[in-house]
Amino acid sequence: MTLVTLLAFAAVAFIGIATPGPTVLLALTNGSRYGISRALPGMVGAVLSDFVLIGAVALGLGALLAASEFWFTVVKWLGAAYLAFLGIQMLRSTGTLRRALDDTQAAGRTTARAIFSKSLLVAVTNPKGYLFFSAFLPQFIDPSAPQTQQYALLALVFAAIDFVVMFGYAALGSQAVRLLKTSGAAWLDRICGGALLALAGSLAFYRRAAS
Repeated sequence: MTLVTLLAFAAVAFIGIATPGPTVLLALTNGSRYGISRALPGMVGAVLSDFVLIGAVALGLGALLAASEFWFTVVKWLGAAYLAFLGIQMLRSTGTLRRALDDTQAAGRTTARAIFSKSLLVAVTNPKGYLFFSAFLPQFIDPSAPQTQQYALLALVFAAIDFVVMFGYAALGSQAVRLLKTSGAAWLDRICGGALLALAGSLAFYRRAAS
């Protein structure tokens, strides 16, 4: 794999990651509710999901979902249901920023685990991720060289970019709440909740490409 190939991969990956999706919306709302430091577990969850997805694709799971209507449907509905659940939770938010911060401090480690789990589960239950990586990654893999090392390198680059982008969205959410005063967290929750419900709906109607 050449440096030019790696840079091209990084550029395309950045565009794909920065485009608003479920994990980006979670980073934005986590930053608004908890601040950047409390949002870090969610970023770690998103980064870990990158390794899970890319590892699964390297092992052939992406090809399985592309070939099997049954397993594709199972993963699709799990992902859509979880996105809808998170969206409804956010839409029902009525607390202020101060209450959100107080709840976070009281919850301690449990809240950190919950933030981590949400970001991880949102990504790994989305079949689009597996299909995307199945179509995307081979374009940058040299078939004449050992593939394990190449997949590992691409995973590291993708995860690093993902963390930077998630950090940026969390910082944006944190600053947005300060500008919107104490009710900002609740309004951002509702906006992001509506967006998650829309993504859940689009995933529910998403169809596997015909073989």
